[in-house]
Amino acid sequence: MKNKKQILADKLAQSQLGGGQERIDKQHAKGKLTARERVHFLLDEGSFEEMGALVTHRTKDFGMEKQIFYGDGVITGYGTINGRQVCVFAQDFTVFGGALSETHAEKICKIMDMAIKIGVPVIGLNDSGGARIQEGVRSLGGYADIFHRNVMASGVIPQISAIMGPCAGGAVYSPAMTDFTLMVENSSYMFVTGPNVVKTVTNETVTSEELGGALAHATKSGVTHVTATNDIQCINQIKKMIDYMPQNCEDSPVAIPYTLTDEIRENLETIVPENASQPYDMRHVINGIIDADSFFEIHAAYAENIVVGFARLAGRSIGVVANQPMVLAGVLDVDSSKKAARFTRFCDCFNIPLLVLVDVPGFLPGTDQEWNGIITNGAKLLYALSEATVPKVTVITRKAYGGAYDVMNSKHIGADLNYAWPAAEIAVMGAKGASEIIFRKEISTADDPAAKLAEKEAAYAAKFANPYSAAERGFIDAVILPKDTRKILIKGFAMLQNKVVNLPKKKHGNIPL
Repeated sequence: MKNKKQILADKLAQSQLGGGQERIDKQHAKGKLTARERVHFLLDEGSFEEMGALVTHRTKDFGMEKQIFYGDGVITGYGTINGRQVCVFAQDFTVFGGALSETHAEKICKIMDMAIKIGVPVIGLNDSGGARIQEGVRSLGGYADIFHRNVMASGVIPQISAIMGPCAGGAVYSPAMTDFTLMVENSSYMFVTGPNVVKTVTNETVTSEELGGALAHATKSGVTHVTATNDIQCINQIKKMIDYMPQNCEDSPVAIPYTLTDEIRENLETIVPENASQPYDMRHVINGIIDADSFFEIHAAYAENIVVGFARLAGRSIGVVANQPMVLAGVLDVDSSKKAARFTRFCDCFNIPLLVLVDVPGFLPGTDQEWNGIITNGAKLLYALSEATVPKVTVITRKAYGGAYDVMNSKHIGADLNYAWPAAEIAVMGAKGASEIIFRKEISTADDPAAKLAEKEAAYAAKFANPYSAAERGFIDAVILPKDTRKILIKGFAMLQNKVVNLPKKKHGNIPL
């Protein structure tokens, strides 16, 4: 028996070393943690229970039978983050460059199946050179098995992907189907085809970092939601992000104990400028409303004319969607619509109430927007907010013009509570543009067209550039003082806590993708 115990101890010791100390040292030399170190820092101390530590590949071609590593390049198991159960897999670059084999994929599928079965988040730490080419179609089949499980888990349990090294070819589609993707700057990249193929096909010369690095995907494509400067920061961001989420779609986010005190916020009175054309930072409004230091922004560097992220209000998790007047005056365009729609659908999947802050002059005009599908992309946000059944509360801080008023969680598409600040303007368009259309003949025939335009603009503004016309029709539930916003929202979300919506029976809707 003693000998048998020693055999087990030896095998487990080998599995702990992955591809060996020399390759571990190389990983450290690149400024990267090993897969085991990442799992260690991600999970609560002593909580990790590994599954499949002694799995090996089955390939006998190309001399592979002589290269056997326990675990086969991926660490899988379960543990806790801040006391909450999660399932995790971490690809080990020290074993065949983290390349995915049939058994490697089977391990990932097994832990994903477990996560779905017990209803807990699944976190993938990706660091892989791609498919293990020695296995041919078997490795491709392994990818497809993972993709299928990503789809089955979607909307059932939260799925988070951290790209902590290379992720190329078919490997990119699994993270793309998860809820949130994080990347580490200067040590991770994602692309379907690499720089060499790009050079051959399009004659473009580009580096891996330029083509698919963290900053490229954070600013240009929107593929990554959060970036980090190193592995530890990336792991800490995952731990922080998951605190805002429930375990699964049947659960509610965990609330932090909070004692209500004086919830008046005087600083909100002075954030929005008197001049309707002057920009201001909507993040100041967000931070004035929510619990201190609780905002966790998503997609911070992408489509910056809209701000989305998680926050807490009186200890409860909420999702925030807000126009950003600092960028493009807060207009809706193709990218901002997709960004907000995606975040809205996640919150709706996982019972996270939505707060929508509105200061929107309309949709961005131009051939570029029209030819890139502003119609269908704008409709994605309209669809997402219309479809969402979680508590939905809107505050119009300044402008709400045209179709963008409808799209930004108006009463007409199912918002539960709609508020406006006293200076809010709710109209088809701005007073100047409206006056130029309505009073075109009077202005053109006037002795002083500029004075006549100013007169008509002032008259139109007095009648429509305020929240009271909408309030008279019940489209706005109350006009509130900025300083009272937090207090009123806390009461509103508490009232909506047990909201129930009965939807028409259907398989699923057909969002304008």
